[in-house]
Amino acid sequence: LNSGVTIPASAVYNQAGLPMISGSATNPKLTEQGFKNIFRLVARDDQQGPAVAQYLQSMKIKKVAVVDDATAYGEGLANEVEKTLKAAGVQVVAREKTNDKATDFKAILTKMKGRGPDAVFYGGMDATGGPMLKQARELGIKAAFAFGDGACTDTMKQLAGDASAEGLICSQAGLPALAASKEFLDGYKAKYNVDPIIYAPFTYDAANALIAAMQKADSTDPAKYLPELQKISHKGATGPIEFDDKGDRKNAEVTIFTMKAGKLEPIAVVQGGKSIAFAEFMKPAAAPAPAAAPAPAPAAPAPKK
Repeated sequence: LNSGVTIPASAVYNQAGLPMISGSATNPKLTEQGFKNIFRLVARDDQQGPAVAQYLQSMKIKKVAVVDDATAYGEGLANEVEKTLKAAGVQVVAREKTNDKATDFKAILTKMKGRGPDAVFYGGMDATGGPMLKQARELGIKAAFAFGDGACTDTMKQLAGDASAEGLICSQAGLPALAASKEFLDGYKAKYNVDPIIYAPFTYDAANALIAAMQKADSTDPAKYLPELQKISHKGATGPIEFDDKGDRKNAEVTIFTMKAGKLEPIAVVQGGKSIAFAEFMKPAAAPAPAAAPAPAPAAPAPKK
């Protein structure tokens, strides 16, 4: 599911000649290996990282501490955030590492507290991000905390505590499930009697993109349907699906969330380097203006007397 698993698995799929579409792996390395059978449906960390960094900039943040969990996912995301912040002139006052099994973060938090950051970005999963945030608040650190998609979960309120989690900022590669097509949302609810979780619409689209490629090729032979997958133009539950030469989705979105009253709420969507408020993004496209009524036919000339 995550990059640390997907990247090594992709080499096996490539050797076997099997197409693979990830609905969740975000590390750029996945599609930088030169494999022509590997694709993804969500934004890369070098898109997600800049998006959350851009949002931090919009908060007029001047000093940031950056931490990661030393995994392919966490380090890759944190590196992109750091790079974007520095390029924008934001001071990165600390760059720390932990690991994905850690439970005590007080040493690095105390060190960061001494640097006085306005915000802390953590590249890692919720299992470590939640306790880190809780311990930071216990130490009196008032800085805003920001996370990538691995910690952009409702579980953060349990792991950090409601008060500590309130106001956290996080990003998700792609769009929230509620932005998927009505057909998908209604069908999922009817089938499972629950709302879809974060990446369900993307994995659904991955499966259907493969099926569409097979149908176009009229074959289930990977050697025959792979060329169709590479050039596919498919309307999915998450929007139009097309891939670039590397296998990345064209015009992939990143969504920014905040924790409000114990719930993650989307607040902005970043696409193509541009940010739009989520409420604006969800508005249906304006209906075209009705065509002008045809001009009345000229009156028939009066009969001659």
